[in-house]
Amino acid sequence: MHIHETIAGLRAALKGAGRVALVPTMGNLHAGHIALMTQAREHADTVVATIFVNRLQFRPGEDFEKYPRTFQADCDQLAAAGVDHLFAPNETEMYPQPQTYHVEPPPAQANILDGEFRPGHFRGVATVVMKLFQIAQPQVALFGKKDYQQLLVIRNMVRELNLPLEIVPGETIRAADGLALSSRNGYLTEAERTEAPRLFRTLTNVVGLIRSGNRNFALLEQQAIAELTAHGWVPDYIAVRNKFDLQLPPAHESRLVVLAAARLGSTRLIDNLEV
Repeated sequence: MHIHETIAGLRAALKGAGRVALVPTMGNLHAGHIALMTQAREHADTVVATIFVNRLQFRPGEDFEKYPRTFQADCDQLAAAGVDHLFAPNETEMYPQPQTYHVEPPPAQANILDGEFRPGHFRGVATVVMKLFQIAQPQVALFGKKDYQQLLVIRNMVRELNLPLEIVPGETIRAADGLALSSRNGYLTEAERTEAPRLFRTLTNVVGLIRSGNRNFALLEQQAIAELTAHGWVPDYIAVRNKFDLQLPPAHESRLVVLAAARLGSTRLIDNLEV
């Protein structure tokens, strides 16, 4: 695997590389990331991973400074997965001057759900992803479904700006007890890690009730929030939404996703299940 710290170095390496698949990450990799790398190989001649902890998508007081940096372990995993190139720039390379041009997703997509609780987050995500697309110029890029709203924002950005690439989703990878793999799971204490699968079980219960014919989405959301709260969680939201635009669905809608974000101790976990 070739490691590139500069834009010029990556672009030079990708000349004549054929069809390129890009998998952006912030590092601290787990099996979910590696599954995306393996999936990327099915879509391209050359697989490029990126590691960059993007300051623009963190609010003041969030975990930018303490976000785990595990570069050598990440490199070992990527190399073992057969990744061809790793782009690992520093902040000066990505932002040689203050970033004054930004991609602004529409409020209907970016200011709901996670965007309500993390204002500006999807602006930061969309901006850095657009930069990475311009730098690597891939024909395909892969993003995990665990970050469902992020996937929606990026897909819509690519479509509306007529970017010449395909966005491929990757299924959420889970631990044996159902907990969605996340780089932030490492923040959990032992007791919190034992409790954490309740989020998946709660979502599973909501999905089961919807499939059984319960269409009172607001009540299902309230009951799920109460279940988590009773066990020490601090939920931001549990929401039943249309899976194509994440808007509030009518009762007859069948194309649904149930999304959740909640704090367990100091760790904020997100998850979702399609109905």
